[in-house]
Amino acid sequence: MKTTKKYGQKIDDALSLWVKLTRAYLTMSKRVSENVKSFNLTEPQFGALECMGHLGPMTIGHLCNKQLVSGGNMTLVIDNLEKEGLAERIHSKEDRRTIVVQLTPKGRELFDKIFVRHAEFVAELTSVLSKDEITQLSNLLKKLGTGIE
Repeated sequence: MKTTKKYGQKIDDALSLWVKLTRAYLTMSKRVSENVKSFNLTEPQFGALECMGHLGPMTIGHLCNKQLVSGGNMTLVIDNLEKEGLAERIHSKEDRRTIVVQLTPKGRELFDKIFVRHAEFVAELTSVLSKDEITQLSNLLKKLGTGIE
């Protein structure tokens, strides 16, 4: 359904951009979510594995910041990863009050196995764009995101 433009060119263009961004995000997010579920993980579990797989051991607070989730939710995610033997909590050697979470060998093995498949899937989704278009879109989205923070 095409809407009648009536708010002025700048506002109409901004609204049109918002709709396109939202639709693209929702479509891609749905497909990525289905892919993550094929690994028998929730999206937060996959995100935590991905962070620890790439960045190594970290505090739960740092993991929350990277994943943009609350501490309570991340605690549950880590609890469930621990139950599966994929992650473990350890006390920091520098400060025993600080608890660090890290992948277990089983978690590292799973990460190494599934992340490449996930990355290939995301690359397949974005294959409708050329390399230059991906670079341009990435730069524009970064500019938009940092410009409104």
